[in-house]
Amino acid sequence: MAKPSAADNRTRSSVQVFIVVGLCCFFYILGAWQRSGFGKGDSIALEITKKGEECDTVPNLSFDSHHAGEVSRIDEVDSEAKKFEPCAARYTDYTPCQDQQRAMTFPRENMNYRERHCPPEGEKLHCMIPAPKGYVTPFPWPKSRDYVPYANAPYKSLTVEKAIQNWIQYEGSVFRFPGGGTQFPQGADKYIDQLASVIPINDGTVRTALDTGCGVASWGAYLWSRNVIAMSFAPRDSHEAQVQFALERGVPAVIGVLGTIKTPYPSAAFDMAHCSRCLIPWGANDGIYMIEVDRVLRPGGYWVLSGPPINWKANYRNWQRPKEELEEEQRKIEDVAKLLCWEKKSEEAEIAIWQKTMDTESCRSRQEESGVNFCETTDVNDVWYKKMEACVTRTPKVSGELKPFPERLFATPPRIANGAVPGVSVETFVEDNNKWKRHVNAYKKINSLLDTGRYRNIMDMNAGLGSFAAAIQSPKLWVMNVVPTIAEKSTLGIIYERGLIGIYHDWCEAFSTYPRTYDLIHSDGLFSLYKDNCNIEDILLEMDRILRPEGAVIIRDEVDILIKVKKIVGGMRWNTKMVDHEDGPLVPEKVLIAVKQYWVVGSNSTSS
Repeated sequence: MAKPSAADNRTRSSVQVFIVVGLCCFFYILGAWQRSGFGKGDSIALEITKKGEECDTVPNLSFDSHHAGEVSRIDEVDSEAKKFEPCAARYTDYTPCQDQQRAMTFPRENMNYRERHCPPEGEKLHCMIPAPKGYVTPFPWPKSRDYVPYANAPYKSLTVEKAIQNWIQYEGSVFRFPGGGTQFPQGADKYIDQLASVIPINDGTVRTALDTGCGVASWGAYLWSRNVIAMSFAPRDSHEAQVQFALERGVPAVIGVLGTIKTPYPSAAFDMAHCSRCLIPWGANDGIYMIEVDRVLRPGGYWVLSGPPINWKANYRNWQRPKEELEEEQRKIEDVAKLLCWEKKSEEAEIAIWQKTMDTESCRSRQEESGVNFCETTDVNDVWYKKMEACVTRTPKVSGELKPFPERLFATPPRIANGAVPGVSVETFVEDNNKWKRHVNAYKKINSLLDTGRYRNIMDMNAGLGSFAAAIQSPKLWVMNVVPTIAEKSTLGIIYERGLIGIYHDWCEAFSTYPRTYDLIHSDGLFSLYKDNCNIEDILLEMDRILRPEGAVIIRDEVDILIKVKKIVGGMRWNTKMVDHEDGPLVPEKVLIAVKQYWVVGSNSTSS
């Protein structure tokens, strides 16, 4: 196991990164050497320098025509950018909408206190969250699956609490993740093999998964090699930093809980849902949590439940729980599953697997005969801060089967083919894909590290049809596709039908993640979308919070908006450069490229 060298920990000088726009190259300060602490930065810097030496340079970007006047006029009005100060050291792992102190003021019933509770306007921080001392860039995937630098998340409690379950081990300057879990101490791979004997995990049929109460997300981490991508969530609770560990490992995860509000995912989205001893009371409250899983599970999707109370007759002594209690618990689960038209496919050892019916019409008839309470909502995807109810969501009528992955990535999604999303046709889908292939090709010329594995955790803040994520798709990375709650079209269901993952979110509030959890953030038209809804400064500070030191940002928007954005980030320790649209300087849409400087708690200087 490589340890950080003394040279890696010294202050390093900046390097020039050579940027290409269109068919040309130009010099651009991309930021400091990567502070991996593990020797990775040297090779990357040499690679970038070599790349720059091979191309001709253009002395300056083109901002002539009418844009040049607008830039100079705005700059003359207020040439001094507001400087944002670092927050206090105690905020290094601050999660605004899951703040522990604020959480304790809310009711504990049904996990309400673990849900999102964002600070009011007067309590928002207007400072930059610092990285902890010693912070280093995470290992590249797949090494990051098994090792996380201790300095990045210095919490040892799980190494004690979960010692015998093989969750996590502390080894000097790193944490090691053996791949175990409470329900699979022998390793996630063997556990997934058991599931694969029933569920078609290995042929692309099952591509998207939801892991409820994910721990450190080892299930999702080991599904990756089988081309399955899991959206994992767990609350910020006594198991300190479990979601933070997941994201440091390069595994998709958010802070979340099954509580009193609906999960921020579209209906009929996931191919598989999973709970491995996740401590969720599935049979309680009239099966409301199973009903929510049914809402987000597509027809034909699978639900896996392992651990208590499954097969209680053989296990109640080991669990040290009364068999009558466990029997009643499983009976309630079985009753709700029957109500939802789920067929049990397997029950072996402590693992049970159900499949949601494909015959939604027949199921609905049986449910109507049984007097099932159906939800009255007219929009099954209107879930943001909506209360969870013990009513069954009618599965949208969408004909056509999903292609196996990766074919489904560019195949026409059934929701588009059926006209289920107004304003999105097959033609617009094809055009959108072609447009984003061009955009991504231009991005790769600007930043040659884009598809090298340097950026593992990527976020698209205004994902549209998911075409950016599709164009950049690679085993080396994943994209969190965010569909803003104020977006004109609700496209997240389409994104899932493409075999991608994502989430609904309102960018007037903080995202449900820890600081420093994304390597690259992409934004297309987001600031134009939100210009009349909330403060641009708040959105940019949130981007800074969730972006790793030396992480990259790509913001695509109208030039007038980008000039304002560039001015604000001028006080945020970001290196920036505005470049023209790949079709030339006359296109009013521009691209702002930025790199966050490296700085940590107590440091007055940065790496720039």
